[in-house]
Amino acid sequence: MQPILFDDHSWENLLPLTFTRPVADLRVGILTIAEKWEKHLESSPSHLTQEHLAEKFRLHTGSENLLINGSLLPGKEILQALMALRNGEALKKGDTLLGACTNASEASAFELQRWLDSAKDYPGEIFLIDYPWKIFHLNGQEIKADMALLTRGRKSEKLSNTVRAIAPENIFVEPGFKGEHITLNASSGPFYLGPDSEIMEGSVIRGPFALCEGSTVKLSAKIYGPTTIGPYCKAGGEINNSVIHSNSNKGHDGFLGNAVLGEWCNIGADTNNSNLKNNYSEVKVWNYARQRFIRSGLQFCGLIMGDHSKCGINTMFNTGTVVGVAANIFGSGFPRNFIPSFTWGGSGGMSTNQMNKVVETASLVMERRGQHLSDTDEDILQWIFEYSEKFRK
Repeated sequence: MQPILFDDHSWENLLPLTFTRPVADLRVGILTIAEKWEKHLESSPSHLTQEHLAEKFRLHTGSENLLINGSLLPGKEILQALMALRNGEALKKGDTLLGACTNASEASAFELQRWLDSAKDYPGEIFLIDYPWKIFHLNGQEIKADMALLTRGRKSEKLSNTVRAIAPENIFVEPGFKGEHITLNASSGPFYLGPDSEIMEGSVIRGPFALCEGSTVKLSAKIYGPTTIGPYCKAGGEINNSVIHSNSNKGHDGFLGNAVLGEWCNIGADTNNSNLKNNYSEVKVWNYARQRFIRSGLQFCGLIMGDHSKCGINTMFNTGTVVGVAANIFGSGFPRNFIPSFTWGGSGGMSTNQMNKVVETASLVMERRGQHLSDTDEDILQWIFEYSEKFRK
């Protein structure tokens, strides 16, 4: 069967991270959700996503198709239940459609509610990435699950003799990793050290921890797990229970905790985010679907930042701050804890970060890493610019 990962209502709940990607393109653990399903199914899935993303993340159908909710994390039991579906059958958990088996025409004209109405109930446990904070909240279990997928039947490379490794049997080293005079404590969770990655001298890291391909941990960093540094990132200072998507930098001193950064983000030196309120109460977070702040159910919740956003040196983010796509934040004091996409400024006032300036900056940033801002990427940014105008007023 041709696997297809579809977006449901969780796409809107996961904004701003999903402005630029389908739900299944989010990273949690070591891999994105789509990469996890590809490993389990041994087949590359396509996406059934929002109209403005469809050109970049295309739908491919076959004569028989297995549609899977893009927010659903794979596991042995749910995988077996989905693979047992026959043409015309669907599976749900409560009011969430988990999957369906369809022919090509029904897949292309997919109507979620119709399938949900006829779906049979799944009695087992499931895990969904249906809100942004679920990414760091479930990151520990997913690092462990992804480690098993990526390292089964393989032998780890050796660490340098200068590395102080606690529970080294829980550390997997890919070819090309570099690290000297560092301390890795894997007694509280595994380490995945990706291809051609590096941890510089003096760094102290406690697992679970994933350092993806081509990424660098800077000198004397302090990192607490469960934390993931995505591909081709730079990470430094103090980081706790955070997920950084690919090609983003938090390369300097400052604290990032219980946070999710999108792609092509840059965190200025000595930037800090609060992850705990002074009164220790539950953190509320801006929700795009309801257009208000909602309860997260968490006492610890820091920063959620969409793709292509930046902040200047010494920026201070309050607990549970949500920053949209292509925002540029700077200045003294705490900016508001909901910063719309294409916003320029800080606590002293905000204006619109104009589209032409965003494209110019994004092009320069991507060219530094040998990548190109495509016309399709520009179209996606233009859609976000127009959609988010109401929030900038």
